[in-house]
Amino acid sequence: MIDWDRVRGLRLEIGPNTFEEVLDLFLEEVETGLAGLHDTMPESERTERLHFLAGSALNLGFATFAGLCQAVERGQHTATAAEILGCYDRSRAEFLANIGKALAA
Repeated sequence: MIDWDRVRGLRLEIGPNTFEEVLDLFLEEVETGLAGLHDTMPESERTERLHFLAGSALNLGFATFAGLCQAVERGQHTATAAEILGCYDRSRAEFLANIGKALAA
């Protein structure tokens, strides 16, 4: 669900303090993007939003969530906004539960 190698690499690349700032910004931006995602929005707007969410998620190692957003964006998979939000919630929970252990390894 989480690409821990990507997470560790990003933290090493930008430093621990900046990593925490990036993490906070990522969570805020993704949650704002998800709040506006709904099943009846225009297709072009939905595709653009999913593209943004996937890119953000890939940068921070949210691999499963990014993959779902990309698949829906490309028309390879159908998922409701609730399913996409659920995937993010599970990914976020795993990330927050295991970040300390993953960075200590």
